[in-house]
Amino acid sequence: MTPRIHRIGQIVPSSNTTMETEIPAFLNGWAQAREDVGFTFHASRMRMKHVAMDELAAMDADSRRCAAELSDAPIDVAGYACLVAIMAMGQGYHRRSEAALGAIAAENGRPFPVVTSAGALCAELAQMGYRRVSLLMPYADGLAKIVADYVAAEGIEVIDYRNFGVTDNQEVGRIPGDRLLTALDDLETDGADCVVMSACVQMPSFGVLAAAGRKLGKPVTSTAECTARTMLRRLGYEPGTLTAGLMTA
Repeated sequence: MTPRIHRIGQIVPSSNTTMETEIPAFLNGWAQAREDVGFTFHASRMRMKHVAMDELAAMDADSRRCAAELSDAPIDVAGYACLVAIMAMGQGYHRRSEAALGAIAAENGRPFPVVTSAGALCAELAQMGYRRVSLLMPYADGLAKIVADYVAAEGIEVIDYRNFGVTDNQEVGRIPGDRLLTALDDLETDGADCVVMSACVQMPSFGVLAAAGRKLGKPVTSTAECTARTMLRRLGYEPGTLTAGLMTA
């Protein structure tokens, strides 16, 4: 059987080193159980080095150029990879961003659905029936609160969160997995339906999700996993469990 190849577009910060590894890992892992689907990956980058409001706003404005560039490929679905940039623009902004970027692609004659990591996190938590969550984040205090409030405004209670106060986005990509596992010891998780190991697509978590699920004995996920799951839904597939032990404990 010749597999159908889907082109996956990614709109990523210029300093992001994680999204272009974790999204392929999730999607290629999912495809290994099938013979009919494969993926290629294509990125357009927005300048951003520090996770601060001014750089996030400038970067988000540049996402329009990225959508136009990706429509030249063309691609089948695009993922906007910066969760905090979307959430920092105001509650509910992921809907406006997805519509605006999709409209740009359509105007270029190559329409494709757009998934924001911010919207995907909230949508997949709701889809799985997880209404109370705990979060791990790399951000400074002010942005971490914005993220927690954004998730809560989408109808998902945040019972606790921990943030590492890292503002250099290159350093966010170097946070080791054992730091995330250790942070779970100080995170309130008893009342959570699910723990989001990385409420950020730059803070790596793919390699420790299964270990975190075993440690906590409950569902664990990440923004990257939720983005990959929503991308599959936009392509018409049921994501199931992308990697054993993640969304189900």
